[in-house]
Amino acid sequence: MNSTKATAHRAGFVYLVFSIVAIIGEFMFPTFLVPGDAAATAHNIASAVTAYRLSILTGFVTHLLFIVLVVILYKLFKDIDQSLAMLMVLFVCIGVAVALANLVSKFGPLVILSGTDYLSVFTQQQLDAMTLGFLRLHGRLSSIPLGFWGLWLFPFGLLTIKSRYFPRILGILQIIAGVAYVVTSVTAIAFPDQRGGVTRVMTPFYFGEVPMVFWLLLKGAKVPGVPQPA
Repeated sequence: MNSTKATAHRAGFVYLVFSIVAIIGEFMFPTFLVPGDAAATAHNIASAVTAYRLSILTGFVTHLLFIVLVVILYKLFKDIDQSLAMLMVLFVCIGVAVALANLVSKFGPLVILSGTDYLSVFTQQQLDAMTLGFLRLHGRLSSIPLGFWGLWLFPFGLLTIKSRYFPRILGILQIIAGVAYVVTSVTAIAFPDQRGGVTRVMTPFYFGEVPMVFWLLLKGAKVPGVPQPA
């Protein structure tokens, strides 16, 4: 197996693990936030602190895997177009930095609900309200890294097409997915009341990057043949 194909297989494996961990973090933990009900939100966290902490840890692991993935992809594509490959890495690293900063806000409820003496100056209703506020802040800020999850797919898709390692349709699907993420992010930031409707429309397009995951994992990269001299 040549080094390019081996690198593609490694990228596919990490991409799959990254996707699984991201799905676990997004859907497999309890829904702690109860919109408009601060007391219920605080109760959900206080009654499942371990699960709440594991959700934070899962988020950290997800972003760590994302960095590992983009480093492997850089190695795969750097000889195709180093500028595009660097741009891909840059978008991921900025997105991860913003997402990790946002992840810190999820520690806020743990501090507020810790029962520490200095918090006794606040009433329970105030503590509950601050808990809800931290989770709402986390949700609002998540729209910023969401934009970078779309932006990195543009250079990735172009590299997929330009390299000729993969079918062109995979790169096109990646770019479409990137557009969907960016549209959702811009809507969430500028027109938050419209986010729900736009998200429902755009969600099917997110799956445009899924075929690439399995192509990398199962088929790797097909390096175009070098013409033999006459």
